[in-house]
Amino acid sequence: MVRRTVRLTGREASVAHLAAGFARIRHELEIPEEFPPDVLAAATLASAQVAGDAGDSWADLRDLEFVTVDPPGSTDLDQAMALRRRPGSNGGYQVDYAIADVPAFVAPSSLIDRTARSRGQTLYAPDRRIPLHPPVLSENAASLLPGEDRPAFVWRFELSATGELLGIDLVRALVRSRARLDYAQVQQAADAHPGVVDDHAELLVRQAVLLREIGLARMGLERLRGGASLPLPEQQVDAVDGHYRLVLRPALASEDWNAQLSLMTGMAAATIMLDGGVGLLRTLPAPDPAALERFRRQAAALGVRWPVEQSYGELLRSLRRDVPRELALMHEAGALFRGAGYTPLAPGSPPPVVTTHAAVAASYAHVTAPLRRLVDRFGLVTCHALVAGRPVPGWVLEALGELPELMATSDHLAGQLERRSTDLVEAAVLAHRVGQDFDAVVVDRNHSGAKVQLLDPAVLASVRDPQGRARLGHPVRVRLDAVDLDRGAVTFVVS
Repeated sequence: MVRRTVRLTGREASVAHLAAGFARIRHELEIPEEFPPDVLAAATLASAQVAGDAGDSWADLRDLEFVTVDPPGSTDLDQAMALRRRPGSNGGYQVDYAIADVPAFVAPSSLIDRTARSRGQTLYAPDRRIPLHPPVLSENAASLLPGEDRPAFVWRFELSATGELLGIDLVRALVRSRARLDYAQVQQAADAHPGVVDDHAELLVRQAVLLREIGLARMGLERLRGGASLPLPEQQVDAVDGHYRLVLRPALASEDWNAQLSLMTGMAAATIMLDGGVGLLRTLPAPDPAALERFRRQAAALGVRWPVEQSYGELLRSLRRDVPRELALMHEAGALFRGAGYTPLAPGSPPPVVTTHAAVAASYAHVTAPLRRLVDRFGLVTCHALVAGRPVPGWVLEALGELPELMATSDHLAGQLERRSTDLVEAAVLAHRVGQDFDAVVVDRNHSGAKVQLLDPAVLASVRDPQGRARLGHPVRVRLDAVDLDRGAVTFVVS
């Protein structure tokens, strides 16, 4: 499921009303924000036990120069990368991609396991996150923090110079990250070194330049497959002069490059599962014609040219992140990525009808975020067993029928939290503008009125249209009639 991210900025007092509203939403959705004492105690014990076993159960890859790349301040670090050029005149790359070994800390049917199954995933509200696992695991013992020895599943990829996968292995190993980098650091280092760098360059520069090369190569392969990436902009809420202002922050190119490593790993995992006849795929149907037509109207509403012969994937890739209208259209493209689910591959069962993910344009599985998503833990253990030629553990097989429903429930809750938080943010942004008129374009009709795309701020809203004047695809003036900050609701009428 595509997620929007909302971030608050400004002094604590200036966003206190919004923070109280987010807390109320979490309470109404019955989201468990704290872990019971017995779960915390079990997580502390598991952390100590794994630390005591360090080196006994894993290969040793601590000589590799792994780094993590995440948003600033992140401590739940699922992935680390060590990128190198392959020796020889033909070029290409060696990618070692370490994923936190959460199964080492979470025993099947344990209290931590049962708690994680009840949560499903880490939930993100604009003012805080609600983790899948206790912080002693997710932000400490199991996290790939710099300077610490950590157990990991290490995907070992060999790539050609154009990014094609030539070879793959998967091992459990001890790793040690050398640095915790953020996307801006990687972007700045890559921009400062537009060409090839040698092995004597500093670690940040080497990894940034190689990540750019590999990311761009994999993006080229994505275009050839017909894939459609959607790096949603972050909604940033600034408190200014007693009012709220909504700004869309575009994703950096380094975030796209980094995402390609995760996509490559998920595609490799799906291939392993399909070949082995067991696992859990992440599937997504192609957008239905009505959703595409609605999105085409939104593009027209925002003044974005979309040639009829161009696919939606090509359109998304062409959108400029420094143009507010095009950023807003990227934000609304999430509607094209609905209907994702998890499809089990069970031994002895007929193969599923759908095994692909339409946006990836390939088969795909979740295996790169086990600290933050329940299903990845099972996918990692499955792939490791299949690559090693061993039977998939029984506790994984027993969970295949249950996991799709657990993740669907968790996705639904995450979607509710996202929608209600976004509604509250947009209501707060518009609260001081009651009675004002706005330029908009009609993107949909319903029995009670219409949906319109406001041009500034870039908000999609429902409007009352008692006289039926709002016509699909046409410009319209709407008046903000009321704002209910308690419900996060706005009321517009056609002027």
